[in-house]
Amino acid sequence: MTNIYRPDCVLCIDPTVGRAVNVFDGIRDNGTWIQTTGKPIGELEVPDKVATVGLCDAVAIALDIFKRPITNTLMLGAFAKTTGLVSLDSLRAAVEDSDFRDAGLQQNLQALERGYHETTVHKFDRRAAA
Repeated sequence: MTNIYRPDCVLCIDPTVGRAVNVFDGIRDNGTWIQTTGKPIGELEVPDKVATVGLCDAVAIALDIFKRPITNTLMLGAFAKTTGLVSLDSLRAAVEDSDFRDAGLQQNLQALERGYHETTVHKFDRRAAA
């Protein structure tokens, strides 16, 4: 396993992780934070080093789609929308090429789409630390 000590992006697929560890430890200036949460941006403490935040109520969406809090595929969609580092089409093709069976494939494609479309992205004007 390789640890990442200076991430550009932090993606939290579990809304409780931030209570157990400092997920922002080492994040670079103008970093990106993608979080599964039903809370609005005004209720979250956004560190000064974070310039972009993507919020997706992935647990609620997962319960709707899978009837269980499985957020992985949803948060891939949230990552794509928030960062622009990968396209929704590329992720869709990867899911279609996976080992999901019929129902699982359709559910995961739906999760990917909803994760992308139901993520809200917030930008902050941050200056690099001197």
